[in-house]
Amino acid sequence: MPILDRQSLEFISRSADQTRRAGMRLGALLQAGDLICLAGELGSGKTTLVQGLASGWGSLDAATSPTFVLVNVYRRPDRSRLYHLDAYRLGSPAEAAELDLDALLDTGPLVIEWADRIALALPAERLWINMSLVNENQRDMVFSAHGARYADMIGLLRRQFYGVHA
Repeated sequence: MPILDRQSLEFISRSADQTRRAGMRLGALLQAGDLICLAGELGSGKTTLVQGLASGWGSLDAATSPTFVLVNVYRRPDRSRLYHLDAYRLGSPAEAAELDLDALLDTGPLVIEWADRIALALPAERLWINMSLVNENQRDMVFSAHGARYADMIGLLRRQFYGVHA
């Protein structure tokens, strides 16, 4: 179990619906340029979190795993875009660099599943979420802020999840 500081937040979800609701709270905070990195084994709830995130961001599109297409694009009625990248099939950070992630971040938030596989190609400032399977119903999520924008997000999420002002 990691020792958490003010730049981190742990949340234990007790159901898929609760994981989606956590994603909705995070999604409501997103703006263009935000980078959300998800890491965790298969079945840890990454795509379920993204479903909530896209909904909370305001997309009417159904979020699905982009494993075979690499990047899904979700839209809001105002035409803004949220990008959802699955890095599982990428062989290296160099392959990720070829995707021009900066161009995606210029026009919308970007959420990356399996981000640990391409971490060297990613900007240093980001919100990192390590997800793990506790049991059939429970998922452990540890949010780690890298940069002031993401530290502010952690503070807002802490208040929303726990009512704590820290």
